[in-house]
Amino acid sequence: MPNAMDAQFYIGTSGWSYPRGEGTWNGYFYPPGEKNELGYYSQFFKTVEINSSFYAPINPAYAASWVKKTPADFVFTAKLWQKFTHPRMFEASTGEVAAICQQDVDEFLKGIQPLHEASKLGAILAQFPPSFENDEGGRQILEAVLNTFGQFRLAVELRHRSWSQDPKTAGLLRERNASWVQTDEPRFSISSIEKLPLTADFAYFRFHGRNKENWWTGNNETRYCYLYSPEEIQELAERVSGAASQSKLVLAYFNNHWRGFAPKNAAELEKALGSQSTQDPNRKLI
Repeated sequence: MPNAMDAQFYIGTSGWSYPRGEGTWNGYFYPPGEKNELGYYSQFFKTVEINSSFYAPINPAYAASWVKKTPADFVFTAKLWQKFTHPRMFEASTGEVAAICQQDVDEFLKGIQPLHEASKLGAILAQFPPSFENDEGGRQILEAVLNTFGQFRLAVELRHRSWSQDPKTAGLLRERNASWVQTDEPRFSISSIEKLPLTADFAYFRFHGRNKENWWTGNNETRYCYLYSPEEIQELAERVSGAASQSKLVLAYFNNHWRGFAPKNAAELEKALGSQSTQDPNRKLI
């Protein structure tokens, strides 16, 4: 087993572009007028989750430009298209039936190909909603995702308690070397247990914040208005270090994106883990 010092740490945020709305990063993380947001972001962090791939497959030309804008050791995680993981949301937003075909798979893979060819694809994230249950339909969807994208490093976010109550879940993920995403977020009666089994040779963390009061009533910005305290960052660092003792690679992302809270906390976690970037984004934040 590798120890924590042997594991590679990649700490970053869920998305890098929040140009509008009351939760914008402009003026909080990005200096006014900054045009090359990804290039600026990559001065401080070695990884990022791609948000746009959740809403539609990536344009390969965009992915190729991201490769050029980032350092050689920078890696991306691509969120799986919502058509695969959130069929109801897909149908509501597009008016189309979420019937998966080979063309959908090919289109998604074509979009991430420039990242894969440049050795900058850290993982694919299958982010399922908290309501996604361990029933016959849910298991069929999970199996399909594992079978279709299992040739890549695959992280699976299963948050409904029915998955953590079933010991077969961890066994299935271990068979496929798929990482069960460790989440930090408000806990409710339907939530999975807080500390999930490690199921792959890499660990994957997502920190959504603990804004329980606005979790169901807030919008896509106010729900994530939560800044982790120094004590909470230390708690997260201990969880990440514990996973690193059993993993070759650790990917961790902050999704509390309100007004640049995510990069601030990501930098603090890097510092707590002893892997602080050469530049400090905290000086850019209020």
